[in-house]
Amino acid sequence: MVWNKPGNGNSGNRDPWGPKRGGQQGPPDLDEIVRNVQNKLSGLFGGGRGGGRGRGVGFKGGGIGFGVIVVVVLALWLLSGFYVVQQAERGVVLRFGKLQEVTEAGLRWHLPFPIEGVEKVDVQNVFQQEVGYRSNERTGRASHVPAEALMLTEDENIVDIEFAVQYQISNAANYLFNVQNPEETIAQVTESAIREIVGKSTLDHVITEGRVDVADKTQALLQEILERYKTGIVVTTVKMQKAQPPEQVKAAFDDAVKAREDEQRFKNEAQAYSNDILPRARGNAARLVQEGEGYKASVIARSEGDAQRFSKIAREYEKAPAITRERLYLESVEAVLSNSTTVLIDQKGGNNILYLPLDKIVSQGRSGLGDNGPSSAGADSGVGSQPFGRGRTRNDLRTRGTE
Repeated sequence: MVWNKPGNGNSGNRDPWGPKRGGQQGPPDLDEIVRNVQNKLSGLFGGGRGGGRGRGVGFKGGGIGFGVIVVVVLALWLLSGFYVVQQAERGVVLRFGKLQEVTEAGLRWHLPFPIEGVEKVDVQNVFQQEVGYRSNERTGRASHVPAEALMLTEDENIVDIEFAVQYQISNAANYLFNVQNPEETIAQVTESAIREIVGKSTLDHVITEGRVDVADKTQALLQEILERYKTGIVVTTVKMQKAQPPEQVKAAFDDAVKAREDEQRFKNEAQAYSNDILPRARGNAARLVQEGEGYKASVIARSEGDAQRFSKIAREYEKAPAITRERLYLESVEAVLSNSTTVLIDQKGGNNILYLPLDKIVSQGRSGLGDNGPSSAGADSGVGSQPFGRGRTRNDLRTRGTE
């Protein structure tokens, strides 16, 4: 079919792409579509519609709008470089992954991503590493880890031990770059240090009086290893949570520990008894020594006095033997009779039946001795008791003896 073929009853050319008669439209014009898209874009960037001159002004306004967008995006990109470092943190600035600087607390700025980045490290918080057990905050109970807890001592015994290590980050850069996995490294180093110290100690030392000593040595060795690795970590506390023999032999070790405690208790009791009895024995010994010294001095003094008295009597006896002998006799009789009760009976003037109240006489004689001589008996019985004294003459004594 020819496009310009005349139709029936109509003149002119028939264009297949043009508008159809009868209100029907043909396919859209491509030039018109492109023109409409350009007008819309120029409208977005501040341009206007119209002829060729109007379209030129629209493209110019679109360039200005694009520049504003670029400036806004650049400003937002630069503002994204601001960051805040808390008081307990340190900011580690990285430029293309390389350490640039370590910043203190406050509002800081760095070149935005992807040029620089910031890693914040908490240097004030205290972290804890557990060896031999794992605590559970939900249940409040700790689970036992035998692979870490069972260790060999110097005397070839097995001890079940648990440690808690607390540490802080002292150097943020070393903490981030010198160790790939700090937590795992601390766990392994801690276990290695504990095993070395326990391996140099005996079982009795670990589970009894050596707990503090083992913990102190472990902390010193652990800190030395961490400084050698340059981890940027400082160990604050090492605590021994538990140290006991394994469960299989715990009963036997408890008996041994109890026997050791009993031994120590008996030693303490014996020492206390010794401290109590020895001073008293020393005091008694000193008292006996002093008494012996006093008795010795008294005997010596008495002997010396008797010797001097005998010498004087001997000299007097040489001068007047009869008088001296008579005086010695009287003194001897006086000494004997002064310590005894004497009863004198008058047979001539007495009755035929004689009653002697010996118990009263003896009691009265004893009471009379307290008054420098025995007292006399009753006159009714015809019995008289008179003491011999120095006031009596020698003739009286002789006449009394002959009657």
